[in-house]
Amino acid sequence: MARKFIDCREFPSEKNCSVTIAADSEQELMEVAVQHAVSVHGHQDTPAFREQLRASMHEGRPPE
Repeated sequence: MARKFIDCREFPSEKNCSVTIAADSEQELMEVAVQHAVSVHGHQDTPAFREQLRASMHEGRPPE
């Protein structure tokens, strides 16, 4: 199973967030990414938002 990650640096924000989240499964990554997006960035947990997150997932390991 390939590792997956989401990198907040790919999204413009007022906080200039530099967090990268990685996990071994898409489901695990989605849950943690949603928690981060809601609690830190104030996003709403909606099906449309989850689709945006899913589209921004990458396979492999995040760059340095």
